[in-house]
Amino acid sequence: MTRYRLGFAVAFAVFAFDQLTKWIVTGPLGIDQLGDQLVILPIFALTYVENNGISLGLLNATNEVGRWMLVALTSAIAVGVAIWIGREKNRIDQAALGLVLGGALGNILDRIRHSFVVDFADLHFGDFRPFLVFNVADAAISIAVVILLLRAFLTRKEGAKETAEHA
Repeated sequence: MTRYRLGFAVAFAVFAFDQLTKWIVTGPLGIDQLGDQLVILPIFALTYVENNGISLGLLNATNEVGRWMLVALTSAIAVGVAIWIGREKNRIDQAALGLVLGGALGNILDRIRHSFVVDFADLHFGDFRPFLVFNVADAAISIAVVILLLRAFLTRKEGAKETAEHA
């Protein structure tokens, strides 16, 4: 596999799985109207939500101008991540960036097709919800951020140790 294929393969897999899960939820399962819900486990339900914003409900696009501004912003970020994947040598970072790219593309496609992002994964403990309702794309992006932050932190600590040893 060439140096950057891993990141793009991960991006494709995340994008495809994100779109497949959204199709299953809104198609065969028929959870496609606000308020529709299918309880899977006491702590997990499929709940249909139309998200007009981005992560954590930020930058809520309530009109067409806002919608297309979000599409432009997230598309620019996706292009930047794709370029980063092409330049990244570390395979863990490539895979993490692939998670970001695939998630971004899945949500961009939703925003273009529907004017909102379809969210459906509702993790809760009674009335306590540690997360807003999310989708596969959101989960992939969140996991990637954790991986990249851990790698940055651990790499910095290793670099600091090496610097101290050579001093």
